Amino acid sequence: MRSLNIAVKNLNAPMCVRDYLRRVGLSVTLIKRVKYGGILLEGKPVTVREMLENGMNLEIILPDSVSENIPPMDIPLTVLYEDEYILAVDKPKGMPTHPSKGNNLPTLANAVMGKFGGNFVFRAINRLDRDTSGIVIIAKDPFTAQKLSDSMKCGNFKKKYVCTVVGTPEKKHGMIDAPIRRAAEGEMKRIVAPDGKSALTEYTVLSSDGETSICEILLHSGRTHQIRVHMAHIGYPLYGDFLYGDRSDDGYFLRCTEISFPHPYTNELLKIHS
Repeated sequence: MRSLNIAVKNLNAPMCVRDYLRRVGLSVTLIKRVKYGGILLEGKPVTVREMLENGMNLEIILPDSVSENIPPMDIPLTVLYEDEYILAVDKPKGMPTHPSKGNNLPTLANAVMGKFGGNFVFRAINRLDRDTSGIVIIAKDPFTAQKLSDSMKCGNFKKKYVCTVVGTPEKKHGMIDAPIRRAAEGEMKRIVAPDGKSALTEYTVLSSDGETSICEILLHSGRTHQIRVHMAHIGYPLYGDFLYGDRSDDGYFLRCTEISFPHPYTNELLKIHS
Protein backbone atom coordinates (compact mmCIF):
# COMPACT_ATOMS: atom_id res chain seq x y z
CA MET A 1 0.00 0.00 0.00
CA ARG A 2 1.43 3.37 -1.05
CA SER A 3 0.35 6.82 0.09
CA LEU A 4 0.77 10.34 -1.18
CA ASN A 5 1.18 13.28 1.20
CA ILE A 6 -0.07 16.69 0.04
CA ALA A 7 0.40 19.97 1.91
CA VAL A 8 -2.58 22.23 1.24
CA LYS A 9 -1.44 25.67 0.07
CA ASN A 10 -2.15 28.62 -2.23
CA LEU A 11 -5.88 28.75 -1.40
CA ASN A 12 -7.65 32.10 -1.49
CA ALA A 13 -10.73 30.56 0.11
CA PRO A 14 -11.72 27.17 1.56
CA MET A 15 -12.01 24.44 -1.09
CA CYS A 16 -13.47 20.93 -0.94
CA VAL A 17 -11.14 17.91 -1.14
CA ARG A 18 -12.52 16.83 -4.53
CA ASP A 19 -11.77 20.16 -6.20
CA TYR A 20 -8.37 20.48 -4.57
CA LEU A 21 -7.31 17.02 -5.70
CA ARG A 22 -8.32 17.91 -9.26
CA ARG A 23 -6.37 21.15 -8.93
CA VAL A 24 -3.16 19.35 -7.92
CA GLY A 25 -3.50 16.86 -10.77
CA LEU A 26 -5.42 13.79 -9.66
CA SER A 27 -7.69 12.42 -12.36
CA VAL A 28 -11.41 11.96 -11.81
CA THR A 29 -10.90 8.20 -12.13
CA LEU A 30 -8.26 8.10 -9.41
CA ILE A 31 -10.33 10.29 -7.08
CA LYS A 32 -13.24 7.86 -7.45
CA ARG A 33 -10.91 4.98 -6.51
CA VAL A 34 -9.74 6.64 -3.28
CA LYS A 35 -12.91 8.50 -2.23
CA TYR A 36 -14.09 5.76 0.14
CA GLY A 37 -11.61 5.36 2.98
CA GLY A 38 -8.57 6.45 0.99
CA ILE A 39 -8.41 10.12 2.03
CA LEU A 40 -7.04 11.26 5.39
CA LEU A 41 -7.04 14.86 6.61
CA GLU A 42 -4.71 15.47 9.54
CA GLY A 43 -4.69 11.68 9.98
CA LYS A 44 -8.48 11.26 10.07
CA PRO A 45 -10.64 9.75 7.28
CA VAL A 46 -12.72 12.32 5.39
CA THR A 47 -14.93 12.43 2.32
CA VAL A 48 -14.27 14.39 -0.87
CA ARG A 49 -16.76 17.01 0.38
CA GLU A 50 -14.58 18.01 3.36
CA MET A 51 -13.42 21.64 3.20
CA LEU A 52 -9.73 22.45 3.18
CA GLU A 53 -7.70 25.45 4.33
CA ASN A 54 -4.07 26.41 3.88
CA GLY A 55 -1.64 24.54 6.13
CA MET A 56 -3.68 21.33 6.36
CA ASN A 57 -2.14 17.97 5.45
CA LEU A 58 -3.83 15.45 3.16
CA GLU A 59 -2.79 11.83 2.81
CA ILE A 60 -4.07 9.87 -0.18
CA ILE A 61 -3.97 6.09 0.15
CA LEU A 62 -3.28 4.77 -3.34
CA PRO A 63 -5.08 1.50 -4.11
CA ASP A 64 -2.97 -1.60 -4.66
CA SER A 65 -2.94 -3.07 -8.14
CA VAL A 66 -0.77 -5.42 -10.16
CA SER A 67 0.11 -5.57 -13.85
CA GLU A 68 -1.68 -8.54 -15.34
CA ASN A 69 0.02 -10.90 -17.80
CA ILE A 70 3.49 -9.56 -16.97
CA PRO A 71 5.12 -12.28 -14.86
CA PRO A 72 8.14 -11.22 -12.80
CA MET A 73 11.47 -12.49 -14.15
CA ASP A 74 14.90 -12.53 -12.55
CA ILE A 75 16.63 -10.42 -15.23
CA PRO A 76 19.60 -8.11 -14.52
CA LEU A 77 18.37 -4.51 -14.36
CA THR A 78 20.59 -1.43 -14.54
CA VAL A 79 19.03 1.26 -12.33
CA LEU A 80 20.10 4.80 -13.25
CA TYR A 81 17.95 6.69 -10.74
CA GLU A 82 15.37 5.80 -8.10
CA ASP A 83 13.36 7.60 -5.45
CA GLU A 84 9.97 7.11 -3.79
CA TYR A 85 8.09 7.99 -6.97
CA ILE A 86 10.30 7.35 -10.00
CA LEU A 87 12.49 4.57 -11.36
CA ALA A 88 14.84 5.15 -14.31
CA VAL A 89 16.51 2.13 -15.91
CA ASP A 90 18.81 1.38 -18.84
CA LYS A 91 17.03 -0.80 -21.40
CA PRO A 92 19.45 -2.94 -23.43
CA LYS A 93 19.31 -3.29 -27.21
CA GLY A 94 17.19 -6.25 -28.34
CA MET A 95 14.79 -6.15 -25.37
CA PRO A 96 11.18 -4.99 -25.90
CA THR A 97 9.90 -2.44 -23.40
CA HIS A 98 6.70 -4.39 -22.71
CA PRO A 99 5.00 -7.61 -23.84
CA SER A 100 3.11 -7.58 -27.12
CA LYS A 101 1.13 -10.03 -29.20
CA GLY A 102 3.32 -12.60 -30.92
CA ASN A 103 6.42 -11.66 -28.92
CA ASN A 104 7.86 -14.20 -26.48
CA LEU A 105 11.08 -12.34 -25.64
CA PRO A 106 11.72 -11.30 -22.02
CA THR A 107 10.85 -7.62 -21.71
CA LEU A 108 11.88 -4.68 -19.57
CA ALA A 109 8.47 -4.90 -17.91
CA ASN A 110 9.22 -8.47 -16.78
CA ALA A 111 12.55 -7.34 -15.33
CA VAL A 112 10.95 -4.43 -13.44
CA MET A 113 8.22 -6.71 -12.10
CA GLY A 114 10.99 -9.02 -10.90
CA LYS A 115 12.64 -6.15 -9.00
CA PHE A 116 9.41 -5.40 -7.12
CA GLY A 117 8.42 -9.01 -6.58
CA GLY A 118 5.43 -8.89 -8.91
CA ASN A 119 3.36 -6.60 -6.65
CA PHE A 120 3.63 -3.64 -9.01
CA VAL A 121 2.06 -1.95 -12.02
CA PHE A 122 4.47 -1.29 -14.89
CA ARG A 123 3.90 2.33 -15.96
CA ALA A 124 6.53 3.34 -18.53
CA ILE A 125 6.37 7.09 -19.23
CA ASN A 126 8.51 6.81 -22.36
CA ARG A 127 8.95 3.68 -24.47
CA LEU A 128 11.83 2.60 -26.66
CA ASP A 129 11.70 0.28 -29.67
CA ARG A 130 13.16 -3.18 -29.14
CA ASP A 131 16.44 -2.35 -30.91
CA THR A 132 16.80 1.09 -29.29
CA SER A 133 18.69 1.14 -26.00
CA GLY A 134 18.89 3.62 -23.17
CA ILE A 135 16.78 5.39 -20.58
CA VAL A 136 13.22 4.42 -19.71
CA ILE A 137 11.34 6.34 -17.01
CA ILE A 138 8.84 4.37 -14.90
CA ALA A 139 6.32 5.81 -12.44
CA LYS A 140 5.73 3.93 -9.21
CA ASP A 141 2.10 4.98 -8.73
CA PRO A 142 -0.82 6.23 -10.86
CA PHE A 143 -0.65 9.84 -9.60
CA THR A 144 3.05 10.16 -10.46
CA ALA A 145 2.38 8.54 -13.83
CA GLN A 146 -0.32 11.09 -14.56
CA LYS A 147 1.85 14.05 -13.53
CA LEU A 148 4.82 12.84 -15.59
CA SER A 149 2.65 12.12 -18.63
CA ASP A 150 1.08 15.58 -18.41
CA SER A 151 4.54 17.12 -18.07
CA MET A 152 5.73 15.27 -21.16
CA LYS A 153 2.69 16.43 -23.16
CA CYS A 154 3.51 20.01 -22.14
CA GLY A 155 7.01 19.65 -23.61
CA ASN A 156 8.86 19.61 -20.29
CA PHE A 157 10.84 16.45 -21.14
CA LYS A 158 14.11 16.88 -23.05
CA LYS A 159 15.50 13.71 -24.62
CA LYS A 160 18.91 13.23 -26.23
CA TYR A 161 19.98 10.29 -28.36
CA VAL A 162 23.09 9.13 -30.18
CA CYS A 163 22.85 7.23 -33.46
CA THR A 164 24.93 6.07 -36.42
CA VAL A 165 23.74 7.18 -39.86
CA VAL A 166 24.77 6.32 -43.41
CA GLY A 167 26.95 8.99 -45.04
CA THR A 168 27.86 12.46 -43.76
CA PRO A 169 25.20 15.17 -43.55
CA GLU A 170 26.26 18.30 -45.44
CA LYS A 171 25.16 20.49 -42.54
CA LYS A 172 26.91 19.58 -39.29
CA HIS A 173 23.93 20.89 -37.37
CA GLY A 174 20.34 21.12 -38.50
CA MET A 175 16.63 21.08 -37.66
CA ILE A 176 14.21 18.69 -39.35
CA ASP A 177 10.67 20.03 -39.20
CA ALA A 178 8.46 17.52 -41.00
CA PRO A 179 5.08 16.01 -39.99
CA ILE A 180 4.86 12.22 -39.53
CA ARG A 181 2.05 9.69 -39.93
CA ARG A 182 1.61 5.97 -40.55
CA ALA A 183 2.40 4.86 -44.08
CA ALA A 184 -0.99 3.09 -44.11
CA GLU A 185 -3.65 2.10 -41.61
CA GLY A 186 -2.34 -0.63 -39.31
CA GLU A 187 1.25 -0.49 -40.62
CA MET A 188 4.30 -0.13 -38.40
CA LYS A 189 6.17 2.07 -40.89
CA ARG A 190 5.86 5.85 -40.67
CA ILE A 191 6.36 8.47 -43.36
CA VAL A 192 6.71 12.22 -43.69
CA ALA A 193 3.42 13.59 -45.02
CA PRO A 194 1.61 16.96 -44.96
CA ASP A 195 -1.34 15.42 -43.08
CA GLY A 196 0.87 13.92 -40.37
CA LYS A 197 1.45 15.11 -36.80
CA SER A 198 4.02 17.86 -36.30
CA ALA A 199 7.53 16.61 -35.49
CA LEU A 200 10.79 18.48 -34.88
CA THR A 201 14.23 16.87 -34.66
CA GLU A 202 17.55 18.61 -34.02
CA TYR A 203 20.77 16.83 -35.01
CA THR A 204 24.49 17.49 -34.60
CA VAL A 205 27.23 15.51 -36.36
CA LEU A 206 29.76 14.42 -33.73
CA SER A 207 32.15 12.50 -35.99
CA SER A 208 32.37 10.85 -39.42
CA ASP A 209 34.61 8.39 -41.24
CA GLY A 210 33.15 9.25 -44.62
CA GLU A 211 30.92 6.18 -44.84
CA THR A 212 29.00 6.63 -41.60
CA SER A 213 28.52 9.41 -39.05
CA ILE A 214 27.74 9.50 -35.36
CA CYS A 215 25.06 12.08 -34.59
CA GLU A 216 23.60 13.48 -31.41
CA ILE A 217 19.85 13.97 -31.60
CA LEU A 218 17.68 16.27 -29.51
CA LEU A 219 13.97 15.56 -29.81
CA HIS A 220 11.60 18.52 -29.67
CA SER A 221 8.56 16.23 -30.10
CA GLY A 222 7.90 12.55 -29.50
CA ARG A 223 6.50 10.73 -32.52
CA THR A 224 6.88 7.00 -33.08
CA HIS A 225 10.09 6.23 -35.06
CA GLN A 226 10.72 10.00 -35.28
CA ILE A 227 14.53 9.88 -35.45
CA ARG A 228 14.56 6.99 -37.91
CA VAL A 229 11.96 8.63 -40.16
CA HIS A 230 13.51 12.10 -40.10
CA MET A 231 17.10 11.02 -40.72
CA ALA A 232 15.96 8.85 -43.64
CA HIS A 233 13.88 11.77 -44.90
CA ILE A 234 16.97 14.01 -45.29
CA GLY A 235 18.91 11.20 -46.98
CA TYR A 236 20.93 9.82 -44.03
CA PRO A 237 19.06 6.81 -42.63
CA LEU A 238 20.32 5.00 -39.56
CA TYR A 239 22.95 2.47 -40.56
CA GLY A 240 21.38 -1.00 -40.54
CA ASP A 241 17.80 0.23 -40.22
CA PHE A 242 15.73 -2.56 -41.82
CA LEU A 243 12.61 -0.38 -42.07
CA TYR A 244 13.95 2.95 -43.33
CA GLY A 245 17.32 1.99 -44.83
CA ASP A 246 19.31 -1.17 -45.50
CA ARG A 247 19.31 -4.15 -43.16
CA SER A 248 22.52 -5.27 -41.44
CA ASP A 249 23.27 -8.29 -39.27
CA ASP A 250 23.71 -6.12 -36.18
CA GLY A 251 20.71 -3.87 -36.82
CA TYR A 252 20.82 -0.14 -36.25
CA PHE A 253 22.43 1.82 -33.39
CA LEU A 254 20.18 4.27 -31.54
CA ARG A 255 20.57 5.03 -27.86
CA CYS A 256 18.74 7.38 -25.48
CA THR A 257 21.61 8.95 -23.52
CA GLU A 258 19.92 11.70 -21.52
CA ILE A 259 16.45 12.64 -20.28
CA SER A 260 15.80 15.77 -18.24
CA PHE A 261 12.50 16.88 -16.71
CA PRO A 262 11.15 18.66 -13.61
CA HIS A 263 10.53 16.34 -10.69
CA PRO A 264 6.73 15.99 -10.33
CA TYR A 265 6.78 16.96 -6.64
CA THR A 266 9.86 19.14 -5.99
CA ASN A 267 9.91 20.74 -9.45
CA GLU A 268 13.72 20.46 -9.37
CA LEU A 269 15.31 19.57 -12.70
CA LEU A 270 16.20 15.88 -12.91
CA LYS A 271 18.87 15.04 -15.49
CA ILE A 272 19.39 11.31 -16.01
CA HIS A 273 22.30 9.94 -18.07
CA SER A 274 22.93 6.45 -19.39
